[in-house]
Amino acid sequence: MSSASPGTLVRCGRSPVRTRWANRASFVLDTSILVAALAASSAPTPLYPLYQHHWGLSALTITLVFSAYSLTLLLALLITGALSDHLGRRPVLGGALVLEAVAMALLATADGSKALIAARILQGAATAAATSAAGAALLDLEDPTRPGRSALTNGIAPVAGMAVGVLASTLLIRFAPAPTVTVYVLLAALFAAQAAAVAFTTETAHRHAGAWRSLRPRLSVPSSARHALRLTGAGIAAVWALGGFYSSLGPALVHLVSPDGPGTAGGLVFFTVTATATLTVWTARRTAPAVAATAGCAAVVPAAALTLGSLHGGGLPALFGGAALAGVAFGAVSQGALRITLTALSERDRAATLAAYYVLSYLSMSIPAIAAGAATGRYGLGTASHTYAAAAALLAIVAVAALTASRRSPIDEPR
Repeated sequence: MSSASPGTLVRCGRSPVRTRWANRASFVLDTSILVAALAASSAPTPLYPLYQHHWGLSALTITLVFSAYSLTLLLALLITGALSDHLGRRPVLGGALVLEAVAMALLATADGSKALIAARILQGAATAAATSAAGAALLDLEDPTRPGRSALTNGIAPVAGMAVGVLASTLLIRFAPAPTVTVYVLLAALFAAQAAAVAFTTETAHRHAGAWRSLRPRLSVPSSARHALRLTGAGIAAVWALGGFYSSLGPALVHLVSPDGPGTAGGLVFFTVTATATLTVWTARRTAPAVAATAGCAAVVPAAALTLGSLHGGGLPALFGGAALAGVAFGAVSQGALRITLTALSERDRAATLAAYYVLSYLSMSIPAIAAGAATGRYGLGTASHTYAAAAALLAIVAVAALTASRRSPIDEPR
């Protein structure tokens, strides 16, 4: 079946009303895929203490389980990031969702750290293909009467998905008899349903040659996006590094700060990050992208200070306050950076540019988390937290300086 753009469908015989409804349905499904994929990525976070308790896993092992997903996703983005630009969005999404369902089945039946790592590796590969294709499809379906909606959705759906995944997993720990199985079974069923639905959606990418060549690991960023990524790169690294810290070591930090606190608090600290990030993306949707990114970077410093304050008498209020500010920083920087980067991209560059953005993001999330896990085993979580927070704050300060200096030229426009 040949690919067609939304406009082509009208010329091929579909009425404008039918085409509009088909595009809306495709937009909703692509959004739900982003939400589900990121919900699945964060669902293990509240479960890490259970895995540690049942299998005697160290902090380093937990960060390796977490980073196996992120690093595989990064590598897969380098390989498959532009694939849907050549094959079309639907075949890439369909295959990725089937792999997601298989990964969930492997997580549900895992019996040790090796099985967890294997499942997370498969999940990372599937998520890479799904997020780049679904994000590009959303850009393809941009409604001229609602400019900016696709970029906003690309910014809000991932963080909303992470929030949903953490909250659902935390609730299942409290109320389900087998939380380490139930959450993955539910996600597997959802991915299977989405894979079936993709076959009935609108294909928005023009199929063209070069699919095999596109599988060579590389970063392909058009000149219009390079300037934006250079300006916002340090800020993206800072907020995603914080996200990686809260996602992998957040539950352990909660236990360190409050050993007798509620068991669900470990999962809720990362939920706080993602929930406030979601609200911030929505709130900042009409703020100038450069202003949002600069404000978000500036929020990293007090977020880091509050988090460290929790280790020096501030307790859980300071820790959750720091998590909330980290979420504000994450949401503002993600919203601003994506809007700056995605401005005026051509159809052929969309998936590849999103892949480059996520490569930077997940590299920033995974490598520091692994280092923190190793440092925790050697020097203790308190020392590792201080070093991590200082590094994130320094990156944020560099980003604020770069964005402030760039005000002399219009960075909101592609260069």
